[in-house]
Amino acid sequence: MDFDDAYANMAHIPNAKSFITKWPERAAAFRANWPQKQLDIAYGDDPRQRFDLFLPDGVTKGLAVFIHGGYWRAFAKDDWSHLAAGILAHGFAVALPSYRLAPQVLLDEICRDAAAAVTLAAAHVDGPIHLAGHSAGGHLATRLISGEPLLAAPLIKRIVAVTSISGVHDLRPLLHTELNDLLAITDDIAAKESPALLTPTASVMAGEIGVNVWVGAEERPEFRRQTDLLALSWGGLGIQVKVMHEEGRHHFDVIDGLIASNDDLVSAVLGQGTNT
Repeated sequence: MDFDDAYANMAHIPNAKSFITKWPERAAAFRANWPQKQLDIAYGDDPRQRFDLFLPDGVTKGLAVFIHGGYWRAFAKDDWSHLAAGILAHGFAVALPSYRLAPQVLLDEICRDAAAAVTLAAAHVDGPIHLAGHSAGGHLATRLISGEPLLAAPLIKRIVAVTSISGVHDLRPLLHTELNDLLAITDDIAAKESPALLTPTASVMAGEIGVNVWVGAEERPEFRRQTDLLALSWGGLGIQVKVMHEEGRHHFDVIDGLIASNDDLVSAVLGQGTNT
């Protein structure tokens, strides 16, 4: 198996570079036009340990956190602000964190950055918490509810739904990629930080946290497999994991549904309705 090709998205998406250009432009326009926001809230000392918080009109019903992707090596919160639109329309605040990237830090430290960002964002907004992430961010979102606890127990009790969009839930295949020259994932890190290999938190086991895995039907086979893998692994523990392979979507446009308030992806993130 060619692991590098299996996890390569740019080479298999038409006009892939246009997405890279479009994302920060749309995000900047959204930030400029959304009036209720707090930008660059620090949750650590590093310049990348910051998150943006967007507040809805009227009463805030709770908090959603979107964790960006980029193979733990690229992008920042400023590239994704526009993805808050659909959730904001339902009355939820949306936090978008940046985190330190490889090779500055190892992947286990990135997981702890995600936890620190969620913890501080939760201190700014009362009510239920919905976690979502794309690609590497999907890994981080599901890691926060599995394995060695990264969040305090009272905070986990506030989480009602977690949605991994095109997430990488088993890190072991990446050990065989050139990407790992940068990420430096070891066997030990893969074992400790792969959600599909970990026991979910007690709240997940008790059915108190809804878990969704979402992927584009046109994505690389490995990303579809990684999506189904989490459902199979956790499903074997008696956990209901809802799975969606969205027709016509690939790795770069599968997140576009977050922009529209009536999209099924927004409903999944907010635990509204069902997906199969």
